[in-house]
Amino acid sequence: MKRIYLQKAKTQIARPNTIRGINKQIVLNYVRDRSPISRAEIARETALQRSTVSAIVDDLQESGLIEDIGTGDSTGGRKPTLLKLKTGTPVAVGVDVTPQKTTVAVADLAGHVLEQETFPSSADMTFMTEQIIESVSKLARKYPDFELEVGISVPGIADQTIGKVLYIPYFNWRDWEIAAQITERTGFPATIENDANAIALAELWFGHERNRKTRNFITVLVAEGIGTGVIFDGQIYRGDKGAAGEFGHMIVGVDAPVTCSCGSRDCWEAHASEKAIIFRYQKLLKESNLSKETVDIKHLVALAKSGETQAIQALKETARFLGIGISNLIVGLSPQAVIVSGIIAEAWDLIAGELQCMAERSVRGDLPKTILRASSLGDSPTLIGAFSLVLAKKFASAS
Repeated sequence: MKRIYLQKAKTQIARPNTIRGINKQIVLNYVRDRSPISRAEIARETALQRSTVSAIVDDLQESGLIEDIGTGDSTGGRKPTLLKLKTGTPVAVGVDVTPQKTTVAVADLAGHVLEQETFPSSADMTFMTEQIIESVSKLARKYPDFELEVGISVPGIADQTIGKVLYIPYFNWRDWEIAAQITERTGFPATIENDANAIALAELWFGHERNRKTRNFITVLVAEGIGTGVIFDGQIYRGDKGAAGEFGHMIVGVDAPVTCSCGSRDCWEAHASEKAIIFRYQKLLKESNLSKETVDIKHLVALAKSGETQAIQALKETARFLGIGISNLIVGLSPQAVIVSGIIAEAWDLIAGELQCMAERSVRGDLPKTILRASSLGDSPTLIGAFSLVLAKKFASAS
C-alpha cells in the first residue's frame, strides 16, 4: 500500500477531473494494446458507460491520439467503427547521447521513427550542446504545427526534478543543462534521464508483452559501462537526485582486464562491459598468434554467432562476471525479472546458460526464481528509451 503524504494531499485528492483523466488513460491504453477495437468492446471490457466511452473517444480523436480505421464485422446490429492509435504524425523527439555517437530522431505515437540524424559524440560539452540544439531546431522548423516534446537519454546521472545532467563519467561532464537549453532555444518541453532508466521505462511501455506485464524488474545495460534501471511496482526507482542504480561500481572481483570509468579494476563495469569483452578477445587472438586488429563489439558478437572460438570464449568469460553482478542484484532486490540490454543481448543463446548458472549460485532455493531475459527493444534500446520519456507520459496521463 502506498503512503499518502499529507504535504501533497492537495494534489492527491480524487477530484472529478482526476477521475475523468484516469478513464481517459484507460480508454487510450485499450486502444493502444488491443487495436483494432470498437467503442462497444471498450465499454464491455471496462464497465464504463457507452456514452462515457464515446465522449472520451471523441476527445482523444480531437487531440490527435487515436483515429477510425473503418468498420468491423456486425454481431447483429450496426457494424462497429474500429479504432487505433494515430500513427505517422510526429509526437516525440528523442535525443540519444552515447559515448561514440548521438542520434536525434522524431517518432510518432507508436514509437515508429519518422526521420533521424546521427553524428559523432564529442568530448566538448559546448560543441555537443550546439550540435544537439541545431538538430532539434531543424525539426522545429520542419514541423511548426506540431506540439513536440523532447526526451533525452544520457550515459550518466540525471536529476529529472531540476532537468540537469549531474555527471557523465565517460566525458567527465558535470552540471549539463541541455534540457533547459533545448526548451529555451526551440520551445519544446524536454525531459532528461539516465540511459538505463530510459531503457527500463521503454521495456515497461513498449517492450515484449511479458515485460509490460512485469511490475518489478531490473534492466542491465551492457555498453561502454554497465547501467541498471530499476522498476518497482510499475515505476522507475530513481533515488535521491536520480542517482539510484549505479550498480556498475559494485565490486565483483579484482584485477579486471580494463579500468572502470572511476579508475578502479574491481568494479562490475571493469569486468563485464563491452570494453572488457573486446580486451579479452584481443588477448585471446594474441595468445593464438592471430591478428590483433581492432574490432568493435558488433563485429565481435557477429563472429561469436558464426562460431569463432575466441569470440565465443570472450563472451562467455565476460558473461560469468555479468552473472555475478546480476546475482547480487537478485539477492538484494528480489526482482521478478532481470532484462539484459545492449549488443551483447544479440548473443543471448551463447551467454544465457552462463548468466543463469552464476545468478542461481547465491539465491536461496525456496525463494521465487528470477527470470533472466534478453531485451526486446532491438539494436537501438537507448533511442527507444529517449522516445519513451515522452510517449509514456501520454499513455500514463491522458488528461
